[in-house]
Formats: sequence, structure tokens, C-alpha cells
Amino acid sequence: MTTALITHADCLGHVTPDGHPERVARLEHVLHALESLDLMRVTAPLATDDDLQRIHPASYMQMLASKLPGGGFQQLDADTHMSPGSLEAAYRAAGAVLKAVDMVLAGEVGNAFCAIRPPGHHAETAIPMGFCLFGNAALAAKHALDHHGLDRVAVVDFDVHHGNGTQDLLWNEPRALVVTSQQMPLWPGTGKPEETGPHGNILNIPLAPESDGTVMRAAYEAQVFPRLRNFAPDLIIISAGFDAHADDPLAQLNWQTEDFTWLTDQLCALAAELCGGRVVSTLEGGYDLQALAQSTRAHVEALIEAAR
Repeated sequence: MTTALITHADCLGHVTPDGHPERVARLEHVLHALESLDLMRVTAPLATDDDLQRIHPASYMQMLASKLPGGGFQQLDADTHMSPGSLEAAYRAAGAVLKAVDMVLAGEVGNAFCAIRPPGHHAETAIPMGFCLFGNAALAAKHALDHHGLDRVAVVDFDVHHGNGTQDLLWNEPRALVVTSQQMPLWPGTGKPEETGPHGNILNIPLAPESDGTVMRAAYEAQVFPRLRNFAPDLIIISAGFDAHADDPLAQLNWQTEDFTWLTDQLCALAAELCGGRVVSTLEGGYDLQALAQSTRAHVEALIEAAR
């Protein structure tokens, strides 16, 4: 089996103001880092509004469309902007995760990585925020559950910022386990351990500023891996943010590239044990360009090895 790399040039058309950390160069560096790897390269389709209504109301898509600028930028909140190409990019990003789920569940590939932007894990039910417009990981989970009829799906989010959007979108979904580790305190301020959801389907792992990969590994071994084994998902979705790296400018965790390799190896081993190795990973954060490129390559190399 092989690993699919799903992306689209439209994701480079989402332009942000000068100096914004979530910039076009992020995806350019990621794609350059993956150029030499043996991957099945797949063009991301456009998601439809019907697809997106699994997680967002129609009024939300209408609101975003009404904000799309004809030129320049439209600021949605302090951190989130739209340019003329942003909606096309967001629909391609959502389409990428849908395609990844379809391919992995059909057995066409062993696993898949979606190299996309804008990211998704901060977008709530009807609120764009944190650079995100659509909740890509949550959409992948709902697509797997409702369209493909899976019984259980797990989302594991190791971005340094709490995946408040994924938590919000899957809060009332007992068939989805949401596991998210994040620096605390840090924006957006959510992700406390007591946020467990109405069905006990949320597991938050706060990590102290300046803690390193040793602390992360201990937390995952003690809390996350046993919880995943107990839940026994039919598919694991990874929100792969690389901003916990020590070089990242937006946070204060001290992970190294090898920590992302270790964590990906462990999640893929669990997937092999629990769900036939079925993993879909989607790019979230990571704002030091070199660290992002190195860490993403390490993550994808681990996916490739797991799919063999």
C-alpha cells in the first residue's frame, strides 16, 4: 500500500496580509519538503455545501460568501482574513479531507496526508477564527460516520493550540472521540481537562509552557493511547499541527522533529492494531518555515513507512 498526498494549487490562492503567520509560504515549504517522497499525488476536489452542512449551517456558508472581497482583504476577526481566493482554497481544503477518507476507506491507499490551507481546527459551528474557515478534521469524521457508516472515529490533534473548533463541532457526537493536546495557558484558552463533552467523548491534554517531547510522550502513553485502545476506532484522523516545535514563534513548547516522528509512529501502530492502519492526516499549524517543512516531512515519512 502507499500514502496519498492530497493538495491543490488553489490552496496557495488564500492570501493573508503581509506579516501574517499563516501565509502562502507555509504550503510552498511543505510541498517542497515532500517533493522527493514516493507518494500517490492526488488533486483535491471541491467540497460541496451539502458536504459542509454535516458540520456547518447553510447560513454560515452564505455569510462567508457575502464577506468574500473582490480585492484586498476582508478581516473576519483579529486573526482571520479572507482574500479573493480564500473560499476556493477553503472548499479545496475541505474536499481534500473528504477525498482522503474516501480513498483510505476504499482501500486505495494505506493512509493519506492533506497538504492544505487554510487550516481548520479552530473553526466552530458558525464562527470562523484562528486562521480557519471550515472544520476540516471534524468534517472528515462526520463524512466517515454518516456517509461511510463507520461506528467510531477518533480525531487526534497535536497542534500546540487547542482544537476548539473540532471540539465544538463534535461535542454532541458520541461516535467521535476527540483527543487534543495543547500548551496551556495559550490562545484560545479552551481545552481544560474538565471539558469532557456530554458523552465523555472529549479528552484534553494540557501541556505546560517550556515542556518538551519527553513530557508529551509520557502524557500520550499514560492517557491517549489507552483511551484510543478502549474506544477502538474504525479510523484515526490526525490534526497535524507542527507549532509545538521549539522553533515556532507562536508558542512555547519544546518538541523536536523526532518527537513528531515518534508520535506519528505510535498513532500508526495503534491504527494497525485497531483499524487496519486507516489514518487520514490533515495539516493544521506550524509557523517557522524550516521547522514546519522538516516536521511535516518527518510526519509523512512515518506515514509512508506505516503504509508499506
